[in-house]
Amino acid sequence: MASPVKFAHVVLKSPRYAEMLEWWLDFLEGSVRYGNDFISFLSYDDEHHRIAIVNMPHLEARSSESEGLEHFAFTYASLDDLFDQYERMKAKGISPYWTINHGMTLSAYYRDPDGNQVETQVDAMTMSEADAFMSGPLFAANPIGIDVNFEDLVLRYRAGESAAAITDYATAGK
Repeated sequence: MASPVKFAHVVLKSPRYAEMLEWWLDFLEGSVRYGNDFISFLSYDDEHHRIAIVNMPHLEARSSESEGLEHFAFTYASLDDLFDQYERMKAKGISPYWTINHGMTLSAYYRDPDGNQVETQVDAMTMSEADAFMSGPLFAANPIGIDVNFEDLVLRYRAGESAAAITDYATAGK
């Protein structure tokens, strides 16, 4: 059986259509490929859409105790890009609620206006290194990761510390 060739898009339904549209366009630095009062298709790359937002004003708020999607994630090309996104959002008054070193990624988690959780991350390992790490005892002992302070990491990185040192799992959180 064939596996998919890529993950294409996510569709969000919201009673806060305009607010969600504005937030996601800004967060992704994207554009509306098509939009009307009911649905908008957003992209930030060569895909026709990565996120669609559907206007459904009648929806009820979701309980944090409900089953369903936990979060989705976007990978940045470099630590510079991840930290630039962090600083850009922080300047707008939007801070991550959680920053963590997962070992294979360094990540910051945000919530959109509907409370959907979105992870921004940068790979800290090659795919083979990540596979080995996830099969090893460090990951088995803590498969979530180590909380880190992005402010400290940004300062260290901007002062010249290497990306490898900033993303190192063995020294994370210290």
